[in-house]
Amino acid sequence: MYTRYLTLKDAKDDTVFLWGARQTGKSTLLKNLFPGSRYYDLLKGEQFERLNRRPDILREELLICEDNELIIIDEVQKIPQLLDEVHWLITNKNLRFILCGSSARKLKRSGANLLGGRAVRNVLYPLVSTEIPDFDMDKALINGMLPRHYQVKNAAKRLQAYIGDYLQEEIRAEALTRNLSTFGRFLEIAAISCGEMLNYNNIASECGVSAPTIKEYFSILEDTMIGYMIPSYKKVIKRRVIQAPRFYYFDLGITNYLLRRKSIEQGSPDYGKAFEHFIIQELYAYSNYSFDQPELSYWRTASGYEVDAILGDAQVAIEIKSSREIHRHHLKGLKAFEEEHPNARRIVVSNDQNKRIMSDIEIFPVLEFLSELWNGAII
Repeated sequence: MYTRYLTLKDAKDDTVFLWGARQTGKSTLLKNLFPGSRYYDLLKGEQFERLNRRPDILREELLICEDNELIIIDEVQKIPQLLDEVHWLITNKNLRFILCGSSARKLKRSGANLLGGRAVRNVLYPLVSTEIPDFDMDKALINGMLPRHYQVKNAAKRLQAYIGDYLQEEIRAEALTRNLSTFGRFLEIAAISCGEMLNYNNIASECGVSAPTIKEYFSILEDTMIGYMIPSYKKVIKRRVIQAPRFYYFDLGITNYLLRRKSIEQGSPDYGKAFEHFIIQELYAYSNYSFDQPELSYWRTASGYEVDAILGDAQVAIEIKSSREIHRHHLKGLKAFEEEHPNARRIVVSNDQNKRIMSDIEIFPVLEFLSELWNGAII
């Protein structure tokens, strides 16, 4: 059992949308945080059938509730029409809801009632390092951080089932694309592109479809919570900056499976890419969980200077290097960034043994960085 960082404090006063990819632990979290609440689980066939046939049953059943009572509806995207009933119950009965799901895409496409700003949006991500007692970095880098995957010795079969279920239940069942085999090929190409600046034309050529189709495929990944874009930091001071976003799968284990990485040796190119992806995954979760929600971006100039992660408005610049010892040549990007943003805190996350300072840049061992990040000491 993991104690999750997200506590859904908003649900004390407001209706909440709780989104998250499959198996991030949404249902477990809700049952732990709100054990006495009325709970509708639309994955249960009988529950789904009766509410799908007559959504107004929800209103009839909840008219007996007390003022300000909390009701949970899990997998709400399966019956978009329920949101009209929820809206009425919020307005006329003063009830609170937690509306949980793995994808808002079906709701958006169906023109469903998204409650006109009456619901606060929350997202549950895979596990983060601070949630795991005796966190094992090596296990995280190969298995990823989904609860069912992290805790086993070899997650390959579970990852295979996860991707298969995603294609069948999210993509085919919701008819998000007509060509499932091409979409499956796209998932593999997207894994190769993970952490790189997106070039839709190149990916389209690899998949044998048009660039607009590839853009739609990436939109599907974002809407189903399987991936996200990291934008470039666009403020121009002296140097011209690159505008293209970078794509990451929401969990490193998914990328490893699609790239057929069965083991990752420290010092190898695969280890460096996995290490960077993992730190970005932690930073992305932190930036969304934290109260101030500092935007996460990256910085790259047309002349080739680069910083892997920028937090907020140039408040913190972070270079991610899996090396066991950082040298001066690793600092070129941060030094270039300092010329344009002299007040930025500059950090390298690495496998160095001890924290140190080099040219006014903080060199952090990875576990110490993660500890300070989740304790609110980085930004």
